[in-house]
Amino acid sequence: MLEREVTIVNPLGLHARAAMKLVKVATESSSQIVIENRSCNKTANAHSILDLLTLGGSKGVTVNIRIDGDDESEAMNVIVELFESGFGEI
Repeated sequence: MLEREVTIVNPLGLHARAAMKLVKVATESSSQIVIENRSCNKTANAHSILDLLTLGGSKGVTVNIRIDGDDESEAMNVIVELFESGFGEI
């Protein structure tokens, strides 16, 4: 299992379009992917857009990414890049 913290940098946070990009990446992976917002004690399955939208992921929030599975390393690299690039919005 891999874990990593990232900060949401895009101006609109984890809104519908950004969440959909994350779901797309997550569903291409065979690993279990969980995103956790420790500041409000919420977790989201990265395969579920509804979970992600209720996570409270606004700009500046640090989330913990937890991935467990056969392709966890590759999935982590892609997801971290997605967050760091602001989901292509900055």
